[in-house]
Amino acid sequence: QVQLVESGGGLVQAGGSLRLSCARSGRTFRSYTMAWFRQAPGKEREFVAVISWSDGSTSYIDSVKGRFTISRDNAKNTMYLQMNSLKPEDTAVYYCAAKYSSRPITNRNDYTLWGQGTQVTVSS
Repeated sequence: QVQLVESGGGLVQAGGSLRLSCARSGRTFRSYTMAWFRQAPGKEREFVAVISWSDGSTSYIDSVKGRFTISRDNAKNTMYLQMNSLKPEDTAVYYCAAKYSSRPITNRNDYTLWGQGTQVTVSS
């Protein structure tokens, strides 16, 4: 059973930085795609970034390109989201998700494994 645990959220001023971590425990496979999603109050959960575990290919939502970087450490079974130049509109609960697949998947409905979420609040 694979489990995901996020950490690293918090309160930061606009323009600041945070790094989120998603640790994956349990049985692991080479071909696991992992992603970050976020959900702001009153809004649907949206895709933020994805990384393929097999070849490291990535994709981002347009609003975070150039500010966020997704990465992974295979040896530690951990995925990261480095968030720079944070804006108040980045405020949300951030979730990591995983799916046994070699493709970078951006549709939240395709993911079967989710973490508990970590709150990110950006003050203006």
